[in-house]
Amino acid sequence: MGGRPPYLELFLEETSLYNRIVLGTIFPDFVLDPFPHILQTWLRNCIGGFLIYFFSGFLWCFFIYYWKRNVYVPKDSIPSNKLMLLQIHATVKAMPLYCVLPTFSEYVVEHDWTRCYPRVFDVGWLAYAFHVTTYLTFVEFSIYWMHRALHDVKPLYKYLHAKHHMYNKKATLSPFAGLAFHPVDGILQAIPHLFALFLVPIHFRTHIMLLFFEVVWTTNIHDCIHAQMWPVMGAGYHTLHHTRYRYNYGHYSIWMDWMFGTLLDPMDTQHKLS
Repeated sequence: MGGRPPYLELFLEETSLYNRIVLGTIFPDFVLDPFPHILQTWLRNCIGGFLIYFFSGFLWCFFIYYWKRNVYVPKDSIPSNKLMLLQIHATVKAMPLYCVLPTFSEYVVEHDWTRCYPRVFDVGWLAYAFHVTTYLTFVEFSIYWMHRALHDVKPLYKYLHAKHHMYNKKATLSPFAGLAFHPVDGILQAIPHLFALFLVPIHFRTHIMLLFFEVVWTTNIHDCIHAQMWPVMGAGYHTLHHTRYRYNYGHYSIWMDWMFGTLLDPMDTQHKLS
């Protein structure tokens, strides 16, 4: 009586397990034990973020630029190694700050400030599916307007988002450009995942997976390959966003751009511009 609710202990056990899996393979216990849990969590998120970024980036670059050379991307549209190294450098500098967001999201969950639940069977699969759908809808809506504000509010664009839009031609975009943001810009575009925790019931592990899936997703949508997977807001749409600036602000799907009049279809560009 008067202690922490049992479900909060489940959250803490889960995050501690993740820390042991990632950090325990690198550092001995006597190195980690003096550091507080939240610092261990931040370090684990940094290592996990870097691993996902480099694995997905190098794997996808190898596939589209070397193994399938001239199949998906014409030779003259392949970005230079120097440019990709600059994108990697920007990401490496920003990643420690990016990882403050998932670390804080875990902190607020562990302290019972959110609507997260630890196990799917606590609510049932039907409710879980509804929660995930609601969560993704909220995130999609919020990222659309956050992204649009980063373009429409001139100081935000000038001091934050312009750093990412220096890559404004096909030959300057690569999978490594996906996280090459000013760190505050990157956090602002991911922060709807945090806000959703306070509004929408969501399974904790699903939230973590969706947050880190952002790394893979941004890698994919910067490869300039139009996969034609309607209604997915894939790389074909996002390439037009980089080259045209005022279209295709959406994240996972085309629906927000369609609803708010900013959709530009890569298969019908000239018609949309007329």
